[in-house]
Amino acid sequence: MKILIADDETDQRNLLKGFLEKQGFSVFTAANGREALEAFQRLPIQLVLLDHRMPDMNGDEVLTEMKSLQPTVRAIMITAYGSIETAVNVMKLGADDFLEKPVDLRLLLEKIRWIEQRLAVETEAGDVETAMEDGDLPIRMVSGSPAMKEVLSVVRRAAPTPWTVLIRGETGTGKELIARLIHELSPVREGPFVVVNCGAIPENLFESELFGHEKGAFTGASSTRRGRFEQASGGTLFLDEIGELPLTLQPKLLRAMQEKRISRVGGEREFAVSVRIVAATNQELKRRVEEGLFREDLYYRLKVLDLVIPPLRKRREEIPELVDFFIERYGMTPVRFSAEAMAVLVKYPFPGNVRELEHIIQRTVTLARSSVIEARDLPPDIRFIDTDQSGSLGERLAAMERKMLLNALDDAEWVQTRAAEQLGISERVLRYKMAKLGIRRKE
Repeated sequence: MKILIADDETDQRNLLKGFLEKQGFSVFTAANGREALEAFQRLPIQLVLLDHRMPDMNGDEVLTEMKSLQPTVRAIMITAYGSIETAVNVMKLGADDFLEKPVDLRLLLEKIRWIEQRLAVETEAGDVETAMEDGDLPIRMVSGSPAMKEVLSVVRRAAPTPWTVLIRGETGTGKELIARLIHELSPVREGPFVVVNCGAIPENLFESELFGHEKGAFTGASSTRRGRFEQASGGTLFLDEIGELPLTLQPKLLRAMQEKRISRVGGEREFAVSVRIVAATNQELKRRVEEGLFREDLYYRLKVLDLVIPPLRKRREEIPELVDFFIERYGMTPVRFSAEAMAVLVKYPFPGNVRELEHIIQRTVTLARSSVIEARDLPPDIRFIDTDQSGSLGERLAAMERKMLLNALDDAEWVQTRAAEQLGISERVLRYKMAKLGIRRKE
């Protein structure tokens, strides 16, 4: 990583430069703000260590100009005059962190290593996003949150390998989409991508489904049939809901993965299969191992590379972009969500994750009578959900009361007599509650 140090104190510059070069970084220095900006324009700098007070320009001014030239540059502000106000200001300008003089070198290195990791994640995630945007991959995905960039970073590193990947996440988070992305970025992308839903196949047919069967192997086996392992040969076999795999079949799957050889039900001949295994589950497999419902050796065989997809409530910043994505897919006419409707969606916890959001948008845009979707157009279970689980009981009750009043006023088009009637209170009480809760009449 290339680092620029801008500080008017020679001893400080030399100290930081010597220390960071010993850590393997490429370091450049500047004695003032102007020198820093000249070096920044000339060199591919990734991180700037900025003294907050320099004779010609202060650190705020230098950082503002640098951000205008390269918005992705990372920065740590260093000052002898530390204060909470200064820290807040530099973070607003886009600095990653703030340190006081004398600089704790160990702490500085820790912060730089963290930034280095974030840069690597963003680069790897960016490679995947570029491939999707350019049409190189037949997949579209919203990945604007840091949590999803971490996922794409792991995908980028895992895909080229032949190792088994275990994808974990709640229902509706997009585990199959990530599995397809791994396949599309892998060396076997030209091969088949075969899906097996382990929770949807009857136990007595599972062995035949996975490994195939010979003619006459059992009643109804009127012809030879290739199993999913054979069908996926030269490509990827995706074992969805692997936690539902019957315990009696787990040793056979383990052997097939270890030996890379299978035999059909009723067959005497073994033959080799070349398959990349990707598995997914919404269960805690480790707990199922402890309960004796899942083999420990199979668990570790599947978990060579472990990838966890965060639930939507942990990446709420993606919701507006996902809404636009699904409007584009399902909107028959141009529509948009009002700011208040979007706020309701962002606060909702989405137990069904992205799939639930998709269905909400699909239903809402289909039934919309206007080009602007308001909060009242959303399903009642979305509008009246108790999204605020923090604070005292009084605070939570006030938040719920405010939400109910706003929804009634929206439904009544802000005619207070009708809203009061809907709520079962007098207009005078409604006006009192609106004033108490800070609800103002819409312009």
